[in-house]
Amino acid sequence: MSDLLPHTAKIVDRLTFLKTCSADLFNHAPAKLFMNTGTGQFGRPSMGSWITYGLGSESTDLPGFVVLQSGPRGPRGGALLWGSGGLPSSYQGVPFRNTGDPILNLSTPEGIEQASQRRVVDAVRQLNQQRLANTGDAEIATRIAGYEMAFRMQASAPELTDISGETAETLGLYGIKEPGESTYARNCLLARRLVERGSRFVQLYHTNWDHHGGPTENLETHLPQVSGEIDQASAALVLDLDRRGLLDDTIVIWGGEFGRTPMGETRESTGRNHHIDAFTMWFAGGGFRPGFTYGETDEFGFGPVSGATHVRDVHATLLHQLGLDHERLSIRSQGLDQRLTGVEPARVLHELLT
Repeated sequence: MSDLLPHTAKIVDRLTFLKTCSADLFNHAPAKLFMNTGTGQFGRPSMGSWITYGLGSESTDLPGFVVLQSGPRGPRGGALLWGSGGLPSSYQGVPFRNTGDPILNLSTPEGIEQASQRRVVDAVRQLNQQRLANTGDAEIATRIAGYEMAFRMQASAPELTDISGETAETLGLYGIKEPGESTYARNCLLARRLVERGSRFVQLYHTNWDHHGGPTENLETHLPQVSGEIDQASAALVLDLDRRGLLDDTIVIWGGEFGRTPMGETRESTGRNHHIDAFTMWFAGGGFRPGFTYGETDEFGFGPVSGATHVRDVHATLLHQLGLDHERLSIRSQGLDQRLTGVEPARVLHELLT
């Protein structure tokens, strides 16, 4: 374990490491699409959408699929990464904002009573139901559900994002110094709170890891910084879920869209380039083998010498652990039978599982 991740190093006995994952695409946005949707082509359902579609959500007051972002910018690829593709849009990810209302226009306007707003929502629902009866358009049903969810979230979302009731010990565990400040650490705590409240799939993005060696991409200074931003909170999420009895039923996944070359890339400063042949991911909970490492690379860390795996294998394994068969979970869209793992070979990585 790198010295840059001292907190993660303390929980290695709870983690499952996959050291030989490979991908097909080496540019950020297409590779992020590939990791999230199983293809570099936009317009396909994301993994969170597939899982929410296959399992539903246990929460009635919060979205089943929530996206939380931190860092200096959003992820390359944007909303396509959590889109629902050919699935109904009710299964797409819902990004929560870092400041103000979690979702724009969620708060009731000043001077409007809840009873009055309820009458408006009911009237809109009746009109939409009439239109749905006439057209049979599934997106109208999604719109009805969206209005109802938004109405309920006026109470549930502020309660979710208000972490002032968390103990000082819990805030310290995650490394949260200012509870109102938007950070990766706060998002990790929100992820735990979402899981507790029944959301099915919570996805965290933290940028920027692209250290090529440009003026603002110095590996020697920026990698320690960004590693420090995620290390303590990532470990805390695993520990917090475990002590609350949630880890056995929750899978925590940590990784990126690809890795970095073992050899340096010299520009204005030290850096490393994109690398898709062998990169590391880790998993915790949900039936993954704790304290276990799978796959071995050559002495340089360039390519696998044993245990070669692929992103599609990771997708198949995650679906398997959630009770879903990656070969049967499919939809007919645009004349094709689409699934997360596509038509290429994919296998469940039973070696990683208890």
